[in-house]
Amino acid sequence: VMVTANLPAFARQGSRIDVMVSAVGDAKNLQGGTLLATPLAGADGEVYALAQGQVAVSGVAAQGGGTSVVRGVPTSGRIANGAIIEKEIPFELDSLRTIKIALRNPDFTTSRRVADAINANLGTNLAQSLDPATIEMQIPREYRDRVVDLMTKVEQLQVQPDQTAKVVIDESSGIIVIGKDVKINKLAIAQGNLTIRITDVPFVSLPFSNGETVVGVNTAIDINESIDSKLSVLDTGVNLQELVNGLNALGVSPRDLISILQAIKASGALQADIEVI
Repeated sequence: VMVTANLPAFARQGSRIDVMVSAVGDAKNLQGGTLLATPLAGADGEVYALAQGQVAVSGVAAQGGGTSVVRGVPTSGRIANGAIIEKEIPFELDSLRTIKIALRNPDFTTSRRVADAINANLGTNLAQSLDPATIEMQIPREYRDRVVDLMTKVEQLQVQPDQTAKVVIDESSGIIVIGKDVKINKLAIAQGNLTIRITDVPFVSLPFSNGETVVGVNTAIDINESIDSKLSVLDTGVNLQELVNGLNALGVSPRDLISILQAIKASGALQADIEVI
């Protein structure tokens, strides 16, 4: 089996962490299995934790005769608090004189707002935005050796993050997510469907005298272009709701909507980024 775990920050010797167990051989089911004592090593080859315990599997597999049923993933399980940390990563928070705060979603505006909020709360100019993802904060003299108290104040600050204009498209499932700041310039959209249907109808011709029976096929081709197609005009700077209403007025499917959004982006009228996942 393969045993993995994440060593969290500030993890101390003797504390416990969760463990993931997965089969890598020909095992078909780990249900009811027990993991023997397994050392967990880091990238440097040092052993940081020791894992063992009963494996909890959410998947179910059963078979009998020529029939088998599999639900979930029976070859992967989890051991809650299954590993005990044997070695710590040396780090002392109170020894720091500078702290760098990393943003989960990098953004210039959000980074500047965080730095301004810290300076306003502390009454100093010790925090500055280095880049869209990092804020550097000098530890004030009154908080030397009391970094935990300082971070308690900082983490309670309320900052409104900036949201970039983005359209996310999942072509495999047809899911479209449009951000609230997406804007479009004035343009006209027309969408129509062209359907070509070919139908083969077999027939049999029976003779009335000494003739032969003939078997043939009648082919019918029907070309139907939807007459419900509309040309819709969307004004400049419409918001998300107006954009959705305008596209819904065309009666398009999610698949067609993906093509329309990509076409709008190609025309330069869509003021947003399109991300295809």
